[in-house]
Amino acid sequence: MKQDYQTRVNESKVGYVDALKEMFSGANDYVFTDYRGLTVEQITVLRSKLRALSADYRVVKNSFAKIAFQQMDKPSVGEYLVGPTAIALAEKDSAPVVKVLIDFAKEAPTLQVKGALVGDQVYDAAQALAFSKLPSREALISQLMSVMQAPLQNFVYAVNGVPTKLVRTLQAVADQKAAG
Repeated sequence: MKQDYQTRVNESKVGYVDALKEMFSGANDYVFTDYRGLTVEQITVLRSKLRALSADYRVVKNSFAKIAFQQMDKPSVGEYLVGPTAIALAEKDSAPVVKVLIDFAKEAPTLQVKGALVGDQVYDAAQALAFSKLPSREALISQLMSVMQAPLQNFVYAVNGVPTKLVRTLQAVADQKAAG
């Protein structure tokens, strides 16, 4: 009887780890927070803000999360899986997600960003704060495209300027002859 109970407990733990792996696999980046002291209302508001960025906010059991990350061959994030932990799972760009969490922490100081796993790079709290101040991926691509476009635009203006100047000169000569 005791062995049957133990088997069920072990199966439920394995099932929980598998569920975490499935949940984690849907995200590209992970932001670890200490949610201690937040009210249910505050967590609900935070979750709705994160959902707008295609991110999810989940409270996890640290030991199971460590196992899930290990089984997924992710870098070690065990130092951030200590104490009450909730993870923001970013499907797309994680910079806005970190920014929302840090801005929310200003309103609710009990929320603390512990660190982040962005791609295969682990960031501590200070690095995550610096990361949140960077422009989004789309903004960086837009800046790059405008920098790449500038020389071509200047070339077009230069090439277009020669005929325009010639036409104005010819018009000035024609106007002078007509007047004189």
